[in-house]
Amino acid sequence: MTQDSSSKDPKALRSAVVTAGANRAAARSYLRAAGLGDEDFARPLIAVVNTWSSVTPCNMHLGDLAEHVRRGVREAGGVPIDFNTIVVTDGISMGTPGMKASLISREIIADSIELAVQGHQLDGVVCIVGCDKTIPAAAMALARMDLPGCVLYGGTIMPGRYAGKEISIQEVFEAIGAHGAGALDDEGLKQVEKAACPGAGACGGQFTANTMAMALSAMGVSPMGANDVPATHRNKPAEAERCGRVAVELTRQGKNARQFITAESLRNAAVAVSASGGSTNAVLHLTAIAAEAGVAFGVEDCNAACESAPVICDLKPGGQFLAHHLFEAGGTRVVMNRLMSAGKITDAPTVSGRSLFEEAREAIETGGQTVIRTFAKPVMARGSYAVIYGNVAPDGAVIKLVGHDTARFEGPARVFDGEEAAFDAVQAGAINEGDVIVIRYEGPKGGPGMREMLQVTAALKGRGMQNVALITDGRFSGASYGFVAGHVAPEAAAGGPIALLQDGDVIAIDVRARTIDTRADLSKRRADPPAKEAPAGVFAKYAALVASAAQGAVTIPNPPPAQTRAPVQREAS
Repeated sequence: MTQDSSSKDPKALRSAVVTAGANRAAARSYLRAAGLGDEDFARPLIAVVNTWSSVTPCNMHLGDLAEHVRRGVREAGGVPIDFNTIVVTDGISMGTPGMKASLISREIIADSIELAVQGHQLDGVVCIVGCDKTIPAAAMALARMDLPGCVLYGGTIMPGRYAGKEISIQEVFEAIGAHGAGALDDEGLKQVEKAACPGAGACGGQFTANTMAMALSAMGVSPMGANDVPATHRNKPAEAERCGRVAVELTRQGKNARQFITAESLRNAAVAVSASGGSTNAVLHLTAIAAEAGVAFGVEDCNAACESAPVICDLKPGGQFLAHHLFEAGGTRVVMNRLMSAGKITDAPTVSGRSLFEEAREAIETGGQTVIRTFAKPVMARGSYAVIYGNVAPDGAVIKLVGHDTARFEGPARVFDGEEAAFDAVQAGAINEGDVIVIRYEGPKGGPGMREMLQVTAALKGRGMQNVALITDGRFSGASYGFVAGHVAPEAAAGGPIALLQDGDVIAIDVRARTIDTRADLSKRRADPPAKEAPAGVFAKYAALVASAAQGAVTIPNPPPAQTRAPVQREAS
């Protein structure tokens, strides 16, 4: 039986600095005007931080979901206090200057959560999230503040249907490439466009949103199972209420975020990302969460986790199925059960009050499902990504391994100072099989904002090009696939060697050796940065503060140093 917190000494609550004592009469006066009363001042004040917006299906239903969170808070004896923060929608901003705002929004969201909660000295937090950057931002804020709380993901979108098949936003971007190649007419493109997104929910594959939703469940900061439920499913309101109750219980028990965000739980999350075939953006986000929590966990830890966990989920972009199929197959619990049974994760506490292994043992697998395989018969014998190094990327780059079986690629560079120029070249048919596309000055500082290159990779796929590699100091969408390496560090704008590459330089990428090198002599070259308008406003602030992608691209002071790998010892030929 839950104890009514009104029976506890109100001075035990963090919010007592605002609600208790004669000196706080003015503060209580404001709170009374907002609907609170004497009993409320003795209860935990729980921030319900929402990323609702009417601009995107990923977040458009979160306003309604918040009411169920509030109900759960009240039922558990707490008082919900609502705040809203922003979202920048990757699917809308992709391929435009607006995409520069996407990663920057992660820091703004984390900052705004911190300011709202700390400014009112609230006791606990529930963060309701949807589109990509809102998910890691919520975990970063919890890690930074080290307060009781949890994260609720609004859930995946259901699939659209076109030509008798289920489709997602991935097929729209690929249709753009097919249209540019003349393989799809205007009406065909419009029909795909109209069919892909049937309602509320975030992008349907194991793209960045669903990847990070699973990662937070594996990390223990989202109640197991809550994030799996699709946005429009009848069970989603009940999960929202559960999250409200969980936040109150965590507050009563004094269980703060850093009890759950540890090196072990971050590794569990990284293993889950690999096993699910998830987005390379997870490397950037997990290292950022670690930095905010003060935990030693970097890109090499992500790589080690990936080396231990072959892909067992047959999910898009590299596989067949969507996130709602994973839910129907048994969800994250089944994936965790597989990982637990194979000894690939360690037990750790979760916000539900049960350990990760206790949650995993509750898995109910749907008979005959083919979405989640076993480690005896994986989708891929290797993990979903790797961190590679060389004279092109001394501080590392992240290469995506799902959706192809290429182990080594060597070809001439085609260098572009920005995404638009590369996309135009692809659409004009100016890229040849065997080329290595280099897109630079798109890193955290150089963008600024580290845009995703989905438009380019999807255009290549839509044009039927199978033998093209792409490297960039920018990022890749979770929906991207192919032989692509992003997060090249140091970035071009910070003086990285990628700034010295020229058309025709032969670039070799070796997955097994974890190398990315060019035979060109870069030592005698000087970079020639493109003329760009100087950033202003928040973009200038971000460019001045942001750390390397190898450090999670965080903006907090003194992030941990970038991890480096020992030089590879090559055998004599």
